[in-house]
Amino acid sequence: MHPASPPPDRSGLDALLRNRPFLALWTGQLLAQVADKIFYVLLIILLKTGDYRPWPVSWQYSENSMLSAVMIAYTLPAIFFGSAAGIVVDRFSKKQMLIGCNAIRAVLIVALPFLPKTFVVLLAITFLVSTVTQFFAPAEAAAIPLAVGREGLMSANALFASSTMGGIIVGMTIGEPLFSWVKHSFGPAYQEFLLGGLYLISAGLIYAMHIKENHGGSGAKNVHPWQDLKEGLRYLKHNHLVSNAMVQLTILYSVFAALQVLAIALSGKIGLKETQFGFLLAAAGVGMVFGAAFLGHWGDRMQQKPLPLLGFLMMGFVLAMFAFTRQLWLGFSLSALFGFGASLINGPMQALIQEKTPESMRGKVFGFENNAINIALSLPLAVTGPLTDAVSKVVGSDDLGLRIVLLSLGLLVSVMGMAAWHHTRKVLKDAL
Repeated sequence: MHPASPPPDRSGLDALLRNRPFLALWTGQLLAQVADKIFYVLLIILLKTGDYRPWPVSWQYSENSMLSAVMIAYTLPAIFFGSAAGIVVDRFSKKQMLIGCNAIRAVLIVALPFLPKTFVVLLAITFLVSTVTQFFAPAEAAAIPLAVGREGLMSANALFASSTMGGIIVGMTIGEPLFSWVKHSFGPAYQEFLLGGLYLISAGLIYAMHIKENHGGSGAKNVHPWQDLKEGLRYLKHNHLVSNAMVQLTILYSVFAALQVLAIALSGKIGLKETQFGFLLAAAGVGMVFGAAFLGHWGDRMQQKPLPLLGFLMMGFVLAMFAFTRQLWLGFSLSALFGFGASLINGPMQALIQEKTPESMRGKVFGFENNAINIALSLPLAVTGPLTDAVSKVVGSDDLGLRIVLLSLGLLVSVMGMAAWHHTRKVLKDAL
């Protein structure tokens, strides 16, 4: 599939920033990412205000239990519907799917002030918004190859990865101050209108994206979910190039999830408040931006280098060094290096999947990838904290327990990276 611009012989960040279809897709998804995280903040605010009460009223009011239930409703669709969403994405226009997802999410959120103020309603809206988001993710990944040429895939994916991290940080940071300003200036109901407006602006940006798509006469009447699911699994089973790249991405996101948990305790060790752990994660986002720039300018010259292996070794080194880091500047520097290493894995592997997967299969493949990544994110979030507490209890010191976990995780990441490259280098080396 040839993009409308730029010419196919151009690559790198310069070409991407002049590629109007890519810019429309990139800015649209970035705004949607920010809106996703602001929605997460809105859920917490709505529960903290106490306006949403349990139903039936006879239930005992428990804010923590209600918050946990909302987080579960926000997370479960990613696990349940990730693969199914990919099947649907393959049957319809990626551009229309992206616009439709944003429009539906806007309508659901704007409807909140007009619905009954019961917890069941909030839970249902959360579940529905998260479910629609599962269709947005594979459609976005499948649209990237349609907006850029083959030479631009690595740079485009590195830029998407870094901007995704940036969107998370920005959304989580500006959410509460933005809602406070809107609430005091215009009224509480305008919180939902503001958020719905962000999704609609994202839809408008993506509407400006001009790409060519092949639908092959597919449509809702031809959808056979079970057959399509089996077709996608068969494709991954027989295409070792794509499945091995997906394994490395799954490992990458598992490590990132573990760092999110450990960053809370680590922040207190390097001079930050534990509530300021977001700054440490933000430094990783900066590293990913530099990684995107590196791949954009020198990625073509590094095609024969084992970039994923270098990325895993870099991340393993950083995690081990975190065990002995007590200076703020060093902590930020190591976190940026961690993000740079992550970009060396994410950019090449994601570009490889997009390049080697036929357009008719991209939705299924990215649906499976989205499913695997969400599971990979959930497991470390559930295990890392209790494991650190258990080790600290055994050794009798929180500081020593954290060090042991960081050193062990650093070693594990390095070994997993070397093992993954050892088993996949035969199929990946010629393709990178």
